[in-house]
Order: sequence, then C-alpha cells, then structure tokens
Amino acid sequence: MRKFLRYAIPVLAVYFLLAGGLFVAMLQPPPVFGRIMSMLPTFSYVLFPFEPMWLIARRGHLKIGDPAPDFALKTANSSEVVRLSSFRGREPVVLIFGSHT
Repeated sequence: MRKFLRYAIPVLAVYFLLAGGLFVAMLQPPPVFGRIMSMLPTFSYVLFPFEPMWLIARRGHLKIGDPAPDFALKTANSSEVVRLSSFRGREPVVLIFGSHT
C-alpha cells in the first residue's frame, strides 16, 4: 500500500496541475485558447474532463431576462456590418450558430 501511495500521489499531483493549467487556458480569449489547444496531443481530450471544465470556464454572467450584449457581424454576403443594438426595441432577433443547411 505504501508503494502504491508513493507513486499515486505524485501522479495525481501532476494530473491536477495539468488539469488546472488547462482550466486557466480555457479562461483565456478564444484565439489564445485555440493556440493552446492546437498544441495538445489528441489523447488529452480523453484524459481530462473537458466539457465540465469548459461549461464552468465559459458560463458567463448573463441570467435569463438580461439583455444580450451588443456585437457587430458582417452580413452573409459581407456587404455591410450589422449591430445587434440596431434591432433593440424594433423586432425580435434569432441567432443561429453553425450550419443552417
């Protein structure tokens, strides 16, 4: 049992250090986090609890009923830039992320 603990404790310490580092990376802006993720080996996706950590790191501060933060996006044909705030109080807005086909 002592021999097991002698090896298990350092291994667990390294695991939690790496998981903590990954969590700190998840708190970074998307471009920084993307660069970090591009350097991780594939097996690390299985080794660490990515989804629970991601949901905690990116939960945000909005609550149901809060107004959406303003942002600007190009139209589908890139002819103009539209701000979310330009629709406030005029008409409902539906945001679709991902494929719409």
